[in-house]
Amino acid sequence: MGHQIRRLRIAVSGLGRMGEIAWAKENLEPWGVTIYEDYDKMLNHMGLEAVCIATITSVHAEQSIKAIESGKHVLCEKPLSTELSLVPMLPIDVCQNVLDSARTHPDLKVMCGFSRRFDSSYLAAYRSTVAGSIGRPTILRSQTCDKYDASGAFVQYAQFSGGIFVDCNIHDIDLALWFLSAGTPDKALPKVRTVTAVGVAALEPELVKYGDVDNGVGVVEFFEGQIAYFFSSRMNSPGQHDMTDVIGTIGKLSVNAHPASSLLESHTADGIYRDIPQNFFERFEHAFVKEAQQFVDAVLENKPVPIDLESSVLAVYIGTLLQESLRSGKKLFFDRAGNRVEEAVKAEW
Repeated sequence: MGHQIRRLRIAVSGLGRMGEIAWAKENLEPWGVTIYEDYDKMLNHMGLEAVCIATITSVHAEQSIKAIESGKHVLCEKPLSTELSLVPMLPIDVCQNVLDSARTHPDLKVMCGFSRRFDSSYLAAYRSTVAGSIGRPTILRSQTCDKYDASGAFVQYAQFSGGIFVDCNIHDIDLALWFLSAGTPDKALPKVRTVTAVGVAALEPELVKYGDVDNGVGVVEFFEGQIAYFFSSRMNSPGQHDMTDVIGTIGKLSVNAHPASSLLESHTADGIYRDIPQNFFERFEHAFVKEAQQFVDAVLENKPVPIDLESSVLAVYIGTLLQESLRSGKKLFFDRAGNRVEEAVKAEW
């Protein structure tokens, strides 16, 4: 029996400024890509089957829903949205609308892109966790530290980003949900018990007017007797350093504890040095490629997408709670049903 292979046409949405359009004309148009400045018109492109949404975060949810409703498969860059309506303290409204839309179109593949899940080192650590090599995953300590951008571009972006926990730590939050659920037979997502966060605007005081910081620390307790610790920074001078520790009852796994862009180490009279990736894309370039490949495979071969939307919605929910705790200076408490309460509900581990 022959296997029929067809070409999947994917439209990438993310054009708006003149510089972006000029780049697309030079780098994409020669390969037969049609360029649109109007997102709705692009959705009507003849033969379009899937959309990759890499626009500004604040329109991710809106554009995802439009694409789904027009019958397109969707790969949306993280996060699904920068905000949620928390009534009754559950992730509904913006992100939930994407999830609801996807559920009403079960024939379509809809996925939020969390690139670290496709990185070879994180995949090896996850498989090891599932295999029980460290016992039950109990503590996750994860960080996203960007090289300082002296242009201050991230300061202006702070008014749209949702804050440092939603923008930077959303990857770490996703990892926490992924790894901490790996220790349960049904891979059930953990339930939030308490949320607390602090931060400082060490280099960019203007961030304060947007309710944001350039360094943040957040801690989330779960009812399952697990804890996630998050650190984010915009001022890591040597370069990009994203790392994760997964601490279990009988062992620990560390990913990228000692960052390096190659195996070269320079031993000179001035000291010992090694180069590290300078930005997020340099570190996770291959993971982005695998993410896209697996999404395309899911579409063409009718496989489940590798990341479920429920987890992606919960990641945004936790990120917004951390941002709320940062801005209010208060620790947030929840019961097992997800409702906000005045004090911590006793956990039974």
